[in-house]
Amino acid sequence: MFGTHDLWLFVLSGLLLNLTPGPDTLYIVSRSGAQGGRAGAVAALGIGAGIFVHVLAAALGLSAILAASATAYGVVKLIGAAYLIYVGVSLLIASRSLPAAAAANALEPIAMSRVFVQGFLTNVLNPKVALFFLAFLPQFVAADASSKPLALLFLGMVFDLNGTLWNLTIAWSTARLRHRLTGGRSIRQWFDRCAGTLFVGIGIRLALSIER
Repeated sequence: MFGTHDLWLFVLSGLLLNLTPGPDTLYIVSRSGAQGGRAGAVAALGIGAGIFVHVLAAALGLSAILAASATAYGVVKLIGAAYLIYVGVSLLIASRSLPAAAAANALEPIAMSRVFVQGFLTNVLNPKVALFFLAFLPQFVAADASSKPLALLFLGMVFDLNGTLWNLTIAWSTARLRHRLTGGRSIRQWFDRCAGTLFVGIGIRLALSIER
């Protein structure tokens, strides 16, 4: 679809990544705990806007590389596969829970516009997100895609939509459970290990499948 392949694997990988708590999740939980579900939803939408910036930058940047040199694009894909393996190994090694006290800490109420902007900046200023998209998206673009920029943009939008829906779920749940939603250590470890194993497997699979 739209010049992509293994879309199911892409969606599964994205869902596992979203299930692994990080700065975005912490911000949504904090805002929902402090100001309710509306603030958490606004934070989630701000984060979704930040993801779109990364998607657009990745699509435009990778398209420029592709236009300049097919060899350079292959190198980018190889580096990306190595990065995915690194992400997976890091998750396996450093699988531990978010500090419960930090996740449940209530922030001072602020205007919804500021909640949105802070959520946006939390994501868009995170260099790890940019690196992830540069590494992740090209792996699922078909070699014979008629429009690789369109394929990259499509994949990014799918990821952004799924991530935003999950973040809205977190906001809704946190607003109702409040401090009881702390994400136990065993659950966090399970998600980290599943995601880590998947990323290592994807990285190895994609590295072996890159055309020589």
